[in-house]
Amino acid sequence: MLYFSRWKALAIVAFCAVICLMAAPSLLPQSTFDALPHALQRKIVLGLDLQGGSYIVLQVAQADVRKGRLEQLRDDARGALREARIGYSGLAIQGNAVQVTIRDGQDAAGAYQKLRGLAQPIGGMVAQSGQLDTDVTQNGNVITLTPTEAGINARTIQAVSQSIEIVRKRIDQLGTTEPSIQRQGSDRIQVQVPGLQDPSRLKALLGQTAKLSFRLVDTSMNPQQALQGRPPAGTEVLYSQGEPKVPYVIEQHVLVAGEDLIDAQPSFDPNTREPVVTFRFNGNGARRFAEATQANVGRPFAIVLDNQVISAPVIREPITGGSGQISGSFTVQQANDLAILLRAGALPVPLQVVEERTVGPGLGADSIRAGILASIVGALLVAGFMIATYGLFGVVAVVAVAVNVGMILGLLAMLGATLTLPGIAGIVLTVGIAVDSNVLIYERIREEARAGRSAISAIDAGFSRALSTILDSNITTFIAAAVLFYIGSGPVRGFAITFGIGIITTVFTAFTLTRLMVAMWVRARRPQHVPI
Repeated sequence: MLYFSRWKALAIVAFCAVICLMAAPSLLPQSTFDALPHALQRKIVLGLDLQGGSYIVLQVAQADVRKGRLEQLRDDARGALREARIGYSGLAIQGNAVQVTIRDGQDAAGAYQKLRGLAQPIGGMVAQSGQLDTDVTQNGNVITLTPTEAGINARTIQAVSQSIEIVRKRIDQLGTTEPSIQRQGSDRIQVQVPGLQDPSRLKALLGQTAKLSFRLVDTSMNPQQALQGRPPAGTEVLYSQGEPKVPYVIEQHVLVAGEDLIDAQPSFDPNTREPVVTFRFNGNGARRFAEATQANVGRPFAIVLDNQVISAPVIREPITGGSGQISGSFTVQQANDLAILLRAGALPVPLQVVEERTVGPGLGADSIRAGILASIVGALLVAGFMIATYGLFGVVAVVAVAVNVGMILGLLAMLGATLTLPGIAGIVLTVGIAVDSNVLIYERIREEARAGRSAISAIDAGFSRALSTILDSNITTFIAAAVLFYIGSGPVRGFAITFGIGIITTVFTAFTLTRLMVAMWVRARRPQHVPI
């Protein structure tokens, strides 16, 4: 156990040094860090509690999920009855259900069977529970489709999962570092963005559904007349996005939807030099947009975002290139945010902000100072105890623990991990565990020396026989850290990451670096007694 070849000793020292040096970029000023080669631009990211930032909790309202499901059922029922050529009337949403009246009583049974096909098993076609997401009932010629609570709950969970990915895309394009986006319960999403001190912009970016559509403007009726009476069939009155609010009569039929966009970028109009957003359709969207503009030259069409009219230009000529631009008196930031929303895609349902807070950088600085102070005090107390108890071997243990901490920081930097205040607590706890490993080795050496072994033999046996004990204790502790990581969230996972890495580096330094330093001392001094 005490023999090391020259190459093995150099490899251990070099490996420890390289890992520790990986933490160095995290200590450099930002200007110096940016000048480093790209391969070396790895640093520890400070979490929300250390550098400040924005914290928001978003909620998917079941009322919105239910409304969306009812509208979908209404449209699907219309399509199913038309496909079957069954006459109907009064198809509308009534409370929490969709009702339709079949004109001919002889068609009622066939219509009921047709509409029952709209009810889907909860969990998809492979679901084994037998529960359906919709109850379909018949009372004479009236058929009612009612979404079940289990179906709404399943759709809420699905909406949260879809929303998490879209929220992640939107935040990633802000250029922030290591945002934390996690599910909270069945209907909430927790968002932490370290370093972002403007929660209003984050709320605006995440609060918009971003459902984009291109629709024709109905010019057969003045908007004021439509507001005073009833708009023409198949139209609705929508208002402009800016101030003052301008009403438009918009056809409900969508020419092209935002799902057909494949790219959107902020730009400047070459004529007016105003910020605009340029967009590009996929093949299907380009074809439909070309056909729509070719058939409606001279008519205005509206670009509608979340039921607000961004702009309503007149179609001067067919647009066949599959691209265009959106203008609307934007600022540069508004154009950039709109492009982000369109690139990331629309949310399945609106998200409501139920909790928000901003952590200032001053509070983060206080946390860092408190964490560093606790680390220094703890390290000094541990070092004093080890040196007082084990003398020269205590000094070896302190050096090994210092390298251990350096390796933890280096590995965190290599992984680009986020360091939080609980993460600092994990590092401090690792110092105690690292010392514990050395205590086990040294106490075993003492026992072997008391049993009559020579100094060198006792030291060698101490390292050999303490190995299994240290491995057992650290493996069980690592399992606990792994469970914390997979089950916990937020600060708990931050603690688990640093703690788990610390356990690995502790075992490595205890049986390589500590043993190497002791072996070098034994080779140089050839001791006759154990100096503990």
